[in-house]
Amino acid sequence: MNGLPPQRPVPVAEQPAAPAQRPAPVPSEVLLRGQRLVEIAHNGEVYRLQATRLGKLILTK
Repeated sequence: MNGLPPQRPVPVAEQPAAPAQRPAPVPSEVLLRGQRLVEIAHNGEVYRLQATRLGKLILTK
């Protein structure tokens, strides 16, 4: 004997954990609601999400 108490087997989960699911994408049209600029409040800061004429999005603080 090694002087240590006997170890109990660790129970195995009956079903493996489900893989993490990615959240569904939110269409930019939903965020912009027909506007070219929307302000987003996050952690006490205001960010601006702007759609450009070329169809790109710009997020600025």
